[in-house]
Amino acid sequence: MRFLLGLLCALLLPAMAAAQPVNTGHLTAELVASAQGVTPGQTLDVALRQQIQKGWHTYWRNAGDSGEATKLTWTLPAGWSASDFTWPVPHRLPIGPLVNYGYENEVILPVRLTVPTNAAVGSTVTLKAKADFLVCADICIPESASLELSLPVTAGPAPADPVWGPRIAKVLADAPKPAGLTGAFEVAGGALKLAITGAPLKGADLSEAYFFPFAGTVIDHAKPQTIDRGPEGLTLSITPGYDFQGPTPPKQLGGVLVVAGKGYELTAAAGPLPAAAAGLGPPPAKAGPAAAGADLGLLSAAAFAFVGGLILNLMPCVFPVLAMKAASLAGHGGAHGDARRQGLAFGAGVLATFLGLAALLIALRAAGSAVGWGFQLQDPPVVAALALLMLLVALNLSGVFEVGTSLQGAGSNLASRGGLAGSFFTGALAVAVAAPCTAPFMGPALGWALTQTPVAALTVFLALGLGFAAPFVAVAFAPALINRLPRPGAWMDGFKKLLAFPMYAAVAWLVWVLTVQIGSDAVPRILGAAVVLALAAWLFGIAQRRRAAGGRPVAVAAAATVLAATAVVGGAFWPAYALPEAAPEAAKLDAEAYTPERLAALQAEGRPVLVNYTAAWCVSCQVNDRVALSTKSVADALSRNNAVYLKADWTKRDGAIAAELARFGRAGVPLYLVYGAKGGDPVILPSILTSGVVVKAIDAAGRPS
Repeated sequence: MRFLLGLLCALLLPAMAAAQPVNTGHLTAELVASAQGVTPGQTLDVALRQQIQKGWHTYWRNAGDSGEATKLTWTLPAGWSASDFTWPVPHRLPIGPLVNYGYENEVILPVRLTVPTNAAVGSTVTLKAKADFLVCADICIPESASLELSLPVTAGPAPADPVWGPRIAKVLADAPKPAGLTGAFEVAGGALKLAITGAPLKGADLSEAYFFPFAGTVIDHAKPQTIDRGPEGLTLSITPGYDFQGPTPPKQLGGVLVVAGKGYELTAAAGPLPAAAAGLGPPPAKAGPAAAGADLGLLSAAAFAFVGGLILNLMPCVFPVLAMKAASLAGHGGAHGDARRQGLAFGAGVLATFLGLAALLIALRAAGSAVGWGFQLQDPPVVAALALLMLLVALNLSGVFEVGTSLQGAGSNLASRGGLAGSFFTGALAVAVAAPCTAPFMGPALGWALTQTPVAALTVFLALGLGFAAPFVAVAFAPALINRLPRPGAWMDGFKKLLAFPMYAAVAWLVWVLTVQIGSDAVPRILGAAVVLALAAWLFGIAQRRRAAGGRPVAVAAAATVLAATAVVGGAFWPAYALPEAAPEAAKLDAEAYTPERLAALQAEGRPVLVNYTAAWCVSCQVNDRVALSTKSVADALSRNNAVYLKADWTKRDGAIAAELARFGRAGVPLYLVYGAKGGDPVILPSILTSGVVVKAIDAAGRPS
C-alpha cells in the first residue's frame, strides 16, 4: 500500500508543481520551482522565467540610460517571505546615443522563499505574484502578468524538479557574487578612475572587462570604459555621471565587474588608487606562486607568448587571411624555392607588424594612455578602414580587379617581387585582424610584458610573433608537404574565388564591431562607403582589361581612383566616428504637463500644440528627445508659432494617457502629435524623429488654413 501511495505521489508531484505560462504580448512569463514540493521550515528557490520575443528586451536592476527593471510583487500565505531577485550578468544594449543594461531571448530570475515551520504537511500551497515588465524594441511597452504556482507541502525534502532544478541551480551558480575584490576610485582630469585588484583578476583576460554599477546615475553609461591592465588587477577610466556633479559625491561605488563573461560583485571606496591595478607604475613585490602574471620571468613569459602565438592561428578572426595565404602555397606546386621565399616574407610581415604595434602600445602607455593589446581596433576609424581593406581583398579574390599578378599570391605565374610583397602584406594583415583575439597563454604573458621595461616587453612580443608565423613558415620549408599540394591549373581560379567568401565574412564581422562601438548610426555610413568602393574596384577592373587590350583608359582609372579615395576617407576618417552626442544646437524646451483639460483649453485659444507621449524608461523616447526635440530649431519653431509643448509622461501608469494611446492605435510610447491652430485631428509624427520633421509640422500647424 505504501508503495502505491509513494508511486501516486511521484506521479502527482510534477503535475501539482506545474504553473501555467502567461503571454503578455511580447514575452511569456511563468513561475518555476527548483523542487516539486516544499518542506516546513526550509527554503525553496523559485524563479520568474521570461521568454522574450526576438528583437525585444527587458532590463537589469539598473536599466542604464533608460528603461525600468522587472518587478515581482508576491501574495504569499501568512508566515512566508521572499528575497529579492538574484540578477544574472546583464548585457549592454546600445540604442543610438544611449546604452541600457538588460536581457534578450530568455532570462531566469531566481527568488528564495522561506517556508514557515507551521506549514501544514499534506496541503497544497498556491503562491501568487504579479510581475511587471518593461519590454522594449524601437518602442517600449509596459506589460504585466498575474502568475501562480501550486506546490505540495511534504514532510521530507521534495525531489528536485528535473527540468527547472538544474537550470535554476546553474543561474544561481553563475550569478555575480563577492569574490574578494578590492576597489578604490577617484575623479581625476574629468575621468572616474576605478581601480580593482584581487585574485580573480590575476592572469585573467581583461580585454573585455566592464563595470555595471548598481546605481543609474553614477556613470555615463553610453561612454566607453577604457582598460589599463596592471600586474594584480586593472584600472577602468569611466565618464562620471550626475552623482559626481553635486557638492557631495558618492563615497562608495557598488556594482558588478564582468571579466571574460563572469561577474563579480564589489563595493569600491573613494580613496587613493593602488599602483598594482595599473600598468604605469612599478610591479609590486612577488606575493607567492599564485601571482600568475606578476611572477613570470622573461623566459617563461616569452615561452607563454610563443605558445599563445601558435594557438592564435586557430582563432576564427585569423582564418580568412590564412586561408587566403594557403592558396598561394597551392599555387607554387613543387617550386620549393619560391615557397620558402614566400614563407620568409610572410614571417617578416608578421614580425614587423607585431613589433610595430607593440612599440606603439608601449609608447602610448608611457605617455599615460590607458590602452591594451588590440587597442587599434578600439578606434572606430581604424575598424572602418580595415573593413574597407578587407572588402578590397575580397573583391580582388572574386576577380573584380587584379593587383599586379595578385596581391595575395593566389594565382598562377607569380612574379617573385610581386609575390614577396604580397606575402609581406598578408603577414601584416593577419596580425591586424588577429590583434583583438587573445589565445590561451597570451593573457599572462602580455600582462607581464606591459609592466616591464621596453626591451623585455618587445622580447615577449617578438616571441608572440614568432609563434604566430611559425606554422606557415614551417610548411613553406617542408618539401614533403608542398609536394602533396595539387599542381597549379584551372582549378585555382575557382579556389581563389571561393576564398573570397571568408573575406566577405571578415567584412561583416568588422561592421558588427563598428556597430557595437558606436551604435547603428555607423551602418549606413560604412555600407555606403562599401558600395562606392566596390564601384571603384569594378571600374579599376575595366581599366585593367582595356589596358591589356591595348587601350589607354585614363578617364576610367582616374574615376576609380577618385571614388576609392572618397570611399575610404568618407567612410573611415572624415568626419571621425564618435559616440552620438546630444545635438550641437541642444536647447531645453519649456514643457507643460499634459492633461486632456489643458489640451482642450489650448485648442480653444487657437494655439498649436505639440504633445509628446513619453516615459523615462522608453529608449527611443530618450533618443528622440536628445537628438530631435531638445534642439534650438524646435524651440524657435515653438516660439514663432506661439505653440505649446505638452509632455504626457507615462513613466507611471496613467489611465488617461493609456486611453489616448489606444485612441490612436498605439500600445506603447513614443507617440508624437501636433495639433493645428484651427483645431481638427492632429498630425501623427513618425516614431523616429528628426528636428526637421518636428519643425516642419509645427510651422504647418501655426499657419492659418
